[in-house]
Amino acid sequence: MLANPTDSEIRRIFEETRTIALIGASPNPSRPSHRVANFLVGRGYRVLPVNPGIAGKTLFGETVYASLSDIPPDITIDMLDIFRQSAAVTPVVEEALAALWPLPKTIWMQIGVINEEAAEKARAAGINVVQNLCPVTEIGRLRRDAY
Repeated sequence: MLANPTDSEIRRIFEETRTIALIGASPNPSRPSHRVANFLVGRGYRVLPVNPGIAGKTLFGETVYASLSDIPPDITIDMLDIFRQSAAVTPVVEEALAALWPLPKTIWMQIGVINEEAAEKARAAGINVVQNLCPVTEIGRLRRDAY
C-alpha cells in the first residue's frame, strides 16, 4: 500500500534534510539523476553520489562512493534519494540499515520506483518513506523557496 507523507510532512523532510546520498548518480547531464542532483545542490543540499561504476571520481563537488558502506562514518546522511529499479531498492535499504548511523531520516524513491517490502523495513526502523515522487517536482509543487 503506497502511503506517502502529507504535504506538511514533506515540507518538514526538506527542512530537516541537509545531506543526501543519491543512489544511482550519473555523470551524464541528460540523465534525470544528474539533473535532480544539480537542482538539489543549487538549493543548498549536500549531495553525495553513489555509483560503483564511477567510484572515486568527483560529481557535484563530492567524491563518488561505490556503496553506502563506503561513505565515511563521520558524514550523517539525512536522506537517500534512490534512482534504481524498484526491485533493487530492498538491498539499498538493507545496506542503509546496516551501514549508516545515525540512520537516514528519509528514504526517497524516485518517480516510477515503488517497493513496499523496502518501505516497510524502513518504516519499521522509524524512517520516513516517499515513493514514486521526485524531490524537484515536490519542491516546485509546494512552492517553498526556503528549500
